[in-house]
Amino acid sequence: MLYPQRLGQFTREHADTVAALLCGFLLFLGWFALHLGWLGLAFLLLPAAYIIGGYESAREGLTTLFKEKELDVDLLMIVAAIGAASLGLWRREYHLIIDGAILILIFAISGALEGYAMARTERSIRSLMSLTPDTARVLHQGREEEIPINQLKVGDEIVVKPGELIPTDGIILSGYSTLNQAAITGESLPVEKTVGAEVFAGTLNGYGALQIKVHKPAQSSLIQRVIRLVEQAQTEAPPSQEFIDRFEKGYAKVIVVAGILLATLPPFLWGWDWETTIYRALTFLVVASPCALMAAIMPTLLSGIANGARQGILFKNGAQLEKIGKVRAIAFDKTGTLTTGQVQVFQIISVSEYTTDDVLKTAASVESSSEHPIGKAIVQAARDLNWVGAIEVQALPGQGIVGIAQEQQVIVGNAIFVQQYVTNLPEELQELVKSWEQEGKTVVWVARGAEVMGVIAIADEVRSQAAATINRLKKLGVEQIVMLTGDNQETAHSVAKAVGIDRVYAQLLPEDKLDVIRRLQQQYQMVAMVGDGINDAPALAQASVGIAMGVSGSDVALETADIVLMADRLEKIAVAIHLGRRSQLIVKQNIVVALGFIILLILGNFLGNINLPIGVIGHEGSTVLVTLSGLRLLK
Repeated sequence: MLYPQRLGQFTREHADTVAALLCGFLLFLGWFALHLGWLGLAFLLLPAAYIIGGYESAREGLTTLFKEKELDVDLLMIVAAIGAASLGLWRREYHLIIDGAILILIFAISGALEGYAMARTERSIRSLMSLTPDTARVLHQGREEEIPINQLKVGDEIVVKPGELIPTDGIILSGYSTLNQAAITGESLPVEKTVGAEVFAGTLNGYGALQIKVHKPAQSSLIQRVIRLVEQAQTEAPPSQEFIDRFEKGYAKVIVVAGILLATLPPFLWGWDWETTIYRALTFLVVASPCALMAAIMPTLLSGIANGARQGILFKNGAQLEKIGKVRAIAFDKTGTLTTGQVQVFQIISVSEYTTDDVLKTAASVESSSEHPIGKAIVQAARDLNWVGAIEVQALPGQGIVGIAQEQQVIVGNAIFVQQYVTNLPEELQELVKSWEQEGKTVVWVARGAEVMGVIAIADEVRSQAAATINRLKKLGVEQIVMLTGDNQETAHSVAKAVGIDRVYAQLLPEDKLDVIRRLQQQYQMVAMVGDGINDAPALAQASVGIAMGVSGSDVALETADIVLMADRLEKIAVAIHLGRRSQLIVKQNIVVALGFIILLILGNFLGNINLPIGVIGHEGSTVLVTLSGLRLLK
């Protein structure tokens, strides 16, 4: 049963792509058969190419005609293709059948690209759904019982063990742990949680077991709100798409109505014979077909996408390449985007006769027994130094850790904790620690015996290329650059100052980030959002262009975003904007050329009396010309 289900899923998601490939393959075989004079085989292959490649367009065109009473380009393409084929059979000019099949193939490729975009949207929602476990461990009369998440009720008590995901929002009744909730709130450091603290579904529990009371329905949890926000933002059609749809329908109406009039009126107005009239009307449908206009856009965008891919920039569709060139404002997430998202030792200050290596080795001796992220960062920083692990290690959650190393007591922790073991803290260090903490850094004191050895500052490291990227974006003319984060004001402003961002929004939840993006869109219209976490997903979806970090980004951010920086290189954002602006210029040039050819061919059809083969050559020639023009972006 599994294989047919997979096959069915594959067929649904990739039917348009398969149809386009089969259409192209049958078209090639049919052309080859015609070239060899095998008419019987050609007349089997080419109709099959028409049916397979044109079925979806014909269905959509007829549905639009009969249900919405509208004409669109899909129906125009079918009429032009069938007209070309009929005329080719009538006059025995079989190459016209090939021209009709080429029209169908172009639209089949367009349908395949649209199908891919829809499948991507569905995958992003499915990725969000998978962020929380399917079941929760509920305490019932002192026994643990696993039940589905959707059966949880307000007031239920659940147990979450170390290393597990929190299944729903709740309040801690007992236990202590650190929770990694960067993906939800954007906080750069794992957060210490104890009795009375609120926890969020989808966050990762650290080393402690927790007993949690459900205080709201599972469907009202923060992660479920994120899911709904992503769904809403991705289903809102941008104004540019609505304009394109209206233009397409208007163009089709004009051409179809003009074709009908040209096929019926000339015998009565100018005394044309019916054969000439039909011939001119069909020629009009062929030369007025929007193939050149379609080729004016897609080859350019696909070339830009290929160019970006070579430079580590993944554009998920061509529309985003256009939009990134129009961006007037950019919002950056902080943790994992402007910073590396990894806690590291920022600076070490020693006192008296001690060196910074002495401070680091002493701290590592006791922290090697700790599972706390700060302890791990200290041990990682001391990996190249020689030190001996401590014994009789005891940790006091939220305060510090103490142990015996080389027959001396070692104390590492915050100021209040260390002051219980030493006589006083050096005043010069207290002033420095105060300034560090105002900048949002975490500081631990290190003491041996009754004497303070020094302090270690822990921070989330700013990406080396962040400041240069912000400066480059300003030179490119981006009017507004802001930073959005769930971290506190001090940390946020510290990072913003380091990278050159003047406007900061701190302590934001996912819906807050979404609101900021909407306000920016009201002022600047085209807004990009750069992020990496689950908490960024709604904003990434709402933004005109969502940009995700490819290495550090969460699965949801990668699925939701329109552009992915595959190597987490921020400087590639400026490259993407340059590619977008260049693609806009080339597309405009191609549209002018395409429309110019269409106008000249239409005039030639009625004033210069050109024949259909010349019209087809002009039509296909203009298509080739704008296609080659679009390929310039490959350079």
